[in-house]
Amino acid sequence: MIISPLAGKLPPDVLLVDIPKLITAYYNQIPNANISEQRVVFGTSGHRGCSLFTSFNEYHVLAITQAICEYRAIQGSSGPLFLGIDTHALSVPALSSAMEVLAANGVEVMLAINDEYTPTPAVSLAIIKHNRHLRMRLADGIILTPSHNPPSNGGYKYNFPNGGPADTLGTNWIEARANYFLKNKMNGVKRVSFSKAIHASSTHHYDFLSTYVNELGSIIDLPAISQAHLHLGVDPLGGAGVHYWPRIAEVYELNLTVINDKVDPTFRFMTLDWDGCIRMDPSSPFAMERVIRMKDQFDISFACDTDHDRHGIVSVSTGLMQANHYLSVSIDYLFKHRPLWKDTVSIGKTVVSTQLIDRIAQRLGRSLYEVPVGFKWFSSGLYDGSLGIAGEESAGASFLRMDGSVWTTDKDGIVPALLSAEIIAKTGFDPGELYAGLADEFHHPVTDRLDVHASPEQKAKLLNFTSEQFKQTELAGKKILKVISKAAGNNAPIGGLKVEIDDGWFAVRPSGTEDIYKIYAESFTGEEQLHLILNEAQIIVDGILHTA
Repeated sequence: MIISPLAGKLPPDVLLVDIPKLITAYYNQIPNANISEQRVVFGTSGHRGCSLFTSFNEYHVLAITQAICEYRAIQGSSGPLFLGIDTHALSVPALSSAMEVLAANGVEVMLAINDEYTPTPAVSLAIIKHNRHLRMRLADGIILTPSHNPPSNGGYKYNFPNGGPADTLGTNWIEARANYFLKNKMNGVKRVSFSKAIHASSTHHYDFLSTYVNELGSIIDLPAISQAHLHLGVDPLGGAGVHYWPRIAEVYELNLTVINDKVDPTFRFMTLDWDGCIRMDPSSPFAMERVIRMKDQFDISFACDTDHDRHGIVSVSTGLMQANHYLSVSIDYLFKHRPLWKDTVSIGKTVVSTQLIDRIAQRLGRSLYEVPVGFKWFSSGLYDGSLGIAGEESAGASFLRMDGSVWTTDKDGIVPALLSAEIIAKTGFDPGELYAGLADEFHHPVTDRLDVHASPEQKAKLLNFTSEQFKQTELAGKKILKVISKAAGNNAPIGGLKVEIDDGWFAVRPSGTEDIYKIYAESFTGEEQLHLILNEAQIIVDGILHTA
């Protein structure tokens, strides 16, 4: 991976997105459904794209929304639809387009009061609260966000009545129906004017912010944080939670400083990521340069991405923690400090998360539920309380309330961030120090990931590759013990391949949202073995891609 000389620096004006041009393209450019890059595609986190490349435009939003209206009618979801947006420039016009279709279909919509930006977890929580104890008129939700993607991107996510991301069957149906509308010149898409939609009797307003903040005391020991007099620093990275943090500090009497409270659709205040692009990625040391630089001013500091469903933790002892490291610390801490959780509660992880979690689970006497990448696989377990915590290596996680009941079934960046402060308040050690103890206990695992450009055809080849096609018997000089193309937890295809030896592994999978594939690797022996695993994994992948 070649690091841009601009990484970690503020962007020059030439790199800022032209907002008027972006919005004009949203309305003026018409997608061609015969071009694969311009069709609706639901990846692991919904449909994403850029209006300038005709991959996220008004027609996409109209088509997806009509498809959702029809799908929810088939499923019997006749309750309200909770609709939230993040701070990306395309989220506001996408909201207008979605509202025109929802109102035309008579869908009861709940919008944020005062046009407030709405984090993904606030939508998930609202759905769960509404549907609790109901069997009919179930609610669902839409979040208009491309997550941490660049400022030029737009995104569309649909959440089921359980509060979590729509499953594969649902998104496949919605995707196919939306593309049908694109191919047929939008015939069948119902629509009214935005003015009529916003004043329709089916359009209501909901206080997402107060509802979310007032419930936080059921999942995080906030009095302990307050009484410990910790100084917390948070950077919302210009995202949807920008107004949530001051309210959290006020309600729970926390000494919390918002490092940056700016909202600007160009995101000119963000330091550039590794490749010289703007991304609101709280896992990136380049995007998090400002928070890392200020770490010694706080007892703990953290940030969330644009829709606040991912977190980044900066401890005084170690700086920015790897997502796998903090997830491991969180799991170890929660199962020791949540006495009301049932003994049968399990741990959810993805196939590309650290196997340190496997070892912690064994020591805790807890079962492991390993699934493909995508938080949708965890939603039902979080909803019924069978999963205590579920997390991904990409810094997305959620966990149960202190009484063992469901919190959110989609990723929540805010509660893992606040948990880092609870950990200090209750243990006296910051998460970085606690990870050092886990590393000593479990042989200091080392991890790395390669992101490699891939064409849609190459991504499809990796997606469809199965363990039965794999012929190698050794990796890094060790006997290969296991080759999987389906996850152990739910037997679902992992969308790639995972290869394991006794003290290491690699996995390869195409990205669901970008034109890249990712090679993940881990070694419990050291950096030398890790590099061997990565190098041999790349050779194996090259062989797969060049096989006829």
